[in-house]
Amino acid sequence: MLRTLLAPRLVALHLLVIGVLVSFTFLGRWQLGVFEASGAPRRAPDPAPVAVTELTQVGQHVGGGAISRRVTATGTYDAANQLLVADRVADVAAPGGRAAKGSGFWLLTPLRLTDGTVVPVVRGWVPTAADPAAAVPEGAVTVTGRLRPAEQTDDVMRSGNLPRGQVATVSTAELINVWPDARVRDGFVVATAQDPPSRVTPVAVSPPTEGGGFTWRNLAYALQWWIFALFAVYMWFHFVRDALRGQRERERDSEEPQPAEPAAHAEA
Repeated sequence: MLRTLLAPRLVALHLLVIGVLVSFTFLGRWQLGVFEASGAPRRAPDPAPVAVTELTQVGQHVGGGAISRRVTATGTYDAANQLLVADRVADVAAPGGRAAKGSGFWLLTPLRLTDGTVVPVVRGWVPTAADPAAAVPEGAVTVTGRLRPAEQTDDVMRSGNLPRGQVATVSTAELINVWPDARVRDGFVVATAQDPPSRVTPVAVSPPTEGGGFTWRNLAYALQWWIFALFAVYMWFHFVRDALRGQRERERDSEEPQPAEPAAHAEA
């Protein structure tokens, strides 16, 4: 049996099938990767900044198309009502709460616009509550940043009660209670620039994205390559089985006794 399997013709077949399996498996995995990548979020168009009043309202949620849009806002900060968003890193997409306990603070400051409404602004990040950079600038400021939807109060795992002046999330529903005299617009702005300039560390915020659509054709291609690989194994099995069967038949025929030749008739 081993001699048959290692015959030159079958060795060539084994090598061919191995090459086919490796190639078709990688081709299928490549097509599967293309399929998976097609569903990943992609960068959406990023229009020029607009006034924050065009995208936010008092008592109305920020629309999906406004999320991460660039906005500008001019007004004065209300230093007396500044809050620290506890246990945060300098990235708006990073988890907060218990997952980032002791990592630092976002500076959340109400910006009062000329119409009397208030826009919550994450001015930046500081490592400690006593950082001198947390001081609120006086006078009129112009903030440029990206608009974010209000966080839910259960978006983070809280690590206990926070000191006065600190919150765990940037929740419009919570801010309405913390700033009872303010007409708070929904959502918040993550500042990327300020005039006059700020000394705090900016909080990273991503541009808008849009969901990708899966290209099911690539998934079909992946399955097709793998089916071809299975078919190659199926054909290899049949070729090897036939070779072994033929070898057994030849060996059986060689072992059977040959019939004796008839004796020659004596000459008359």
